[in-house]
Amino acid sequence: MARATLIGFSAVAMWALLALMTAASGQVPPFQLSAITFAVGTGVGLAARAASPAFRRHEKVPPVVWLVGIGGLFGYHFLYFTALRNAPAVEASLIAYLWPLLIVLGSALMPGERLGWHHITGACLGLLGTFLIITKGGGFTFDSRYALGYAAAGGCALFWSGYSLLSRRFQAVPTSIVTWFCAATAILSAFCHLALEETVWPANAGEWLAVLGLGLLPVGAAFYAWDYGVKHGNIQVLGAASYAAPLLSTLILIAAGQAEPAASILAACLLITGGAALAAKNMIFRRKPAVAGDAAA
Repeated sequence: MARATLIGFSAVAMWALLALMTAASGQVPPFQLSAITFAVGTGVGLAARAASPAFRRHEKVPPVVWLVGIGGLFGYHFLYFTALRNAPAVEASLIAYLWPLLIVLGSALMPGERLGWHHITGACLGLLGTFLIITKGGGFTFDSRYALGYAAAGGCALFWSGYSLLSRRFQAVPTSIVTWFCAATAILSAFCHLALEETVWPANAGEWLAVLGLGLLPVGAAFYAWDYGVKHGNIQVLGAASYAAPLLSTLILIAAGQAEPAASILAACLLITGGAALAAKNMIFRRKPAVAGDAAA
């Protein structure tokens, strides 16, 4: 389980690159960018199928899995873009980032899972750290004029936490199925782009590299890693540790010279790291079973 949890957390690390790569991709509209990057993500899955016999294994996939998978990937991104179009980014991001907390709380309803006080406390500390990052230590206000955007952001949190938790119920379905989830999301995003946006292509080689990088890592490999992690790893730990994504993203932007360091970042670092460690305390401090020879000694 620890290995699967680490694989799942690698998705969080890859998502931390999202802001930097998106900024480097130029003026490509959101749905067009989603269509391109999910097409690249489909290619990641097809390459894995060609290279690994295990990735090609076939399982009977219940129809509900298609609904959960495509609804999770496309639904989340559709609602997220809708939220950013109809509400200020700070408030929309804060509401959308309720999904790790919802995963931790919702895991109590999953068969064989036990929710402890340390899982809830760890997730809440992570949420507080995310609040500091997004607001930069300042405040925020909710305005009824942006009700549609707030509702869409709340839908983001529900869709992604629901996708993650329901994926856990279908552990027998291989991760290779994510290939087709990405393909469907690319097609649906392309339709939304044609209906809602003007086409703007990357202007130079650097922007094309950023777009391809998005497709290979945060939108490609990350979704395969997350699927494997939530199916076979510790879902409470993954939920709480997911609050590391905005922290790592901010640190990467600071290192790249695109954001300024602030005292609130240090406080957020302590809160998120402490929260993740608390949520994972049973894994970190797990006692090894006694060996017969040791007992005899």
